[in-house]
Amino acid sequence: MRGYFGIGVEGISKPMNLGALFRSAHAFGASFVFTIAAEYRKASSDTTDVRANLPYYDFPDLDALRLPSDCLLVGVEFRDDATLLPSFRHPRQAAYVLGPERGSLSPRLAGHCDLLVKIPTRFCVNLAVAGSIIMYDRLISTGRFAERPLTPGGEAAPPPPPVFGDVVVRRAGKRVPLGATRKR
Repeated sequence: MRGYFGIGVEGISKPMNLGALFRSAHAFGASFVFTIAAEYRKASSDTTDVRANLPYYDFPDLDALRLPSDCLLVGVEFRDDATLLPSFRHPRQAAYVLGPERGSLSPRLAGHCDLLVKIPTRFCVNLAVAGSIIMYDRLISTGRFAERPLTPGGEAAPPPPPVFGDVVVRRAGKRVPLGATRKR
């Protein structure tokens, strides 16, 4: 899978949920985790000790938020104007942010997001569950997996072979396709 992602929260009231979210982030291959205006205290639900295994960024407020270049901020929010997750194309470089358990993203942070996505449920789900759904969807939609079988329990086809472009050699800052005529 190409690209990277991070996941974080704005505000937090339940350390157990944040610990579970960060543990899931580690399991799904996140590149970093972060908090905005929230204190992360290691909870027993963080059984993989994420802070010892992934970069953790603690931003005191939205003004302090810094993301890698070309990284899009994706707000996960239960709003009518958000793109439904089954129709959402995940950016190659993304930082997903969720709001606190008993609230939504602040209007200022929602306005700061490049994209908003909504999980199509009847009502809001637990913070760690919502984050895990987003990360799983990213994995299956950007990973290289075989098509699902047509029948329940059917045998899955092997994953498609990787497709590579032409070999390119860089010379003096120029891209030259391998085998191209070169001036001597």
